[in-house]
Amino acid sequence: MRGEHQKWLSWAREIQALTQTGLSYNKNEFDIQRYRRLEEIAAEIVAAHTTLPRQALLDSFRIQPGYATPKIDVRGAVIRDGKILLVQEKSDGKWCMPGGWADVGDLPSAMVRREVQEESGFEVKVDKLTAVYDANRVPGAQMEFYHAYKLIFLCAITGGEARPSNETLAVDFFKPDNLPLLSNYRTSRQMIEEVFAHITDPTRPAAFD
Repeated sequence: MRGEHQKWLSWAREIQALTQTGLSYNKNEFDIQRYRRLEEIAAEIVAAHTTLPRQALLDSFRIQPGYATPKIDVRGAVIRDGKILLVQEKSDGKWCMPGGWADVGDLPSAMVRREVQEESGFEVKVDKLTAVYDANRVPGAQMEFYHAYKLIFLCAITGGEARPSNETLAVDFFKPDNLPLLSNYRTSRQMIEEVFAHITDPTRPAAFD
């Protein structure tokens, strides 16, 4: 979704975020009614441009509490013999670095270790943060309503063996010039190039935005 197709999504995201924050702090009955109507408008905008039902969108909006902030997606970049570890997602059959949504209460390094182990079978240690991306602005990303940041950590294998999970179909290592079909909003070619740039130059600072 690009150009004019992203405008409606940006507007709907902003309306929903302002509404969520407003409902969290406002106790005035009439203002609450106005925020609820704005919430409905955001749902109607998205429903008009997608196959998502208006009520399902409203239900999702209403379980988001407090001040609206971005969600966090973590990815583990694991390199072995000049190849990067990728897993094949059951959901779309495409490949990505192992990872997923962050859980409340966990350290970032703990989240990455767990995600890599669960999705690929490998145990890893986390060496450094290589990049922080705005996940909603990844070229070719599919529509994700809630704003999210993507944290990519460089990891080294300490144990385990390749093993798919209930979320992955296969596990393999790929050279950067011979990548499979990527699940682009999870892992893009740009992200993989940044990982290998850190392998080439260990002093390279983390990329961001």
